[in-house]
Amino acid sequence: MFLSADTVQVLKNLSTINQSVLIKPGKRLRSMSIMKNILVEADITEEFTRDVAIYDLNQFLNCLSLIPGAEVNLEENSIEISDGSNTIEYRYSDPSVITAPPDKQLTLPSEDVCVVLSEEHLDTVKKAAAVLQIPDVSLIGDSKEIRLTVRDKKNSGSNAYSILVGETDQVFAAHIKVENLKVLPGDYDVIVSSKNLAKFTSHSRPVSYFIAIEPDSSFN
Repeated sequence: MFLSADTVQVLKNLSTINQSVLIKPGKRLRSMSIMKNILVEADITEEFTRDVAIYDLNQFLNCLSLIPGAEVNLEENSIEISDGSNTIEYRYSDPSVITAPPDKQLTLPSEDVCVVLSEEHLDTVKKAAAVLQIPDVSLIGDSKEIRLTVRDKKNSGSNAYSILVGETDQVFAAHIKVENLKVLPGDYDVIVSSKNLAKFTSHSRPVSYFIAIEPDSSFN
C-alpha cells in the first residue's frame, strides 16, 4: 500500500503525543500519551491488515522520507519500504513495550459545555502562553460569556490573555495544560465533561482527541 500525505501528517501528529504506536487492523489510527491524559483517534483511507508495533515513530517517518513515494508492505516480522530499487526493512517492535489505548471505545461521561474553537483561537492562546510563560489555558464561563484564557490560575494578580469564544448560562472554569493541546491545525468542536475530560473533534478531517481536564477545574 501507499501512505497518503494526509496519513503521514496524522502519524507525525501521533508522534508528538507518544513516540510509539500500536496500529491495529483496519482503517483507524489510535494512540495514547504515556501519561494517559491524551487519546487520539483518526480514520484513514489505507487499511492495515495486521498489528503493527512501531517503537520509534519519528524514526519510521524518517525512513519513509528516505524513499519518497515508496510502497509499504506489512511482512511477518517487519515493514518493507520499497520503490523497487531501494528497500528498507523496518522491524516491528514488541507490542508489550508500547503504551496503547484500550480496545474499548472511549466516550465522554457527560456533556456539560460545548464550544467551537477555531484554529486561530488555539494558535493565539498557545503563543500567549509561551509569551506569558504560563502552562495552563482555561475555558471560563461566567453565566454570560465563554472565554479562552491564559492566566496563572493560582495568582489572581497574574498577567492574562483571553479571547471571547462563545456564550453560556453556566459558571465554570475548565483548565487544560497547554502542552496537551497537541491537535492538528484546524477548527474544532469542543465538548467538556465535568468529569475532567474534553473531546476535540476536527471540522476538516476524521480525527478527534480526548484530553484530560485538570482536577482543580470547577463546574457550578
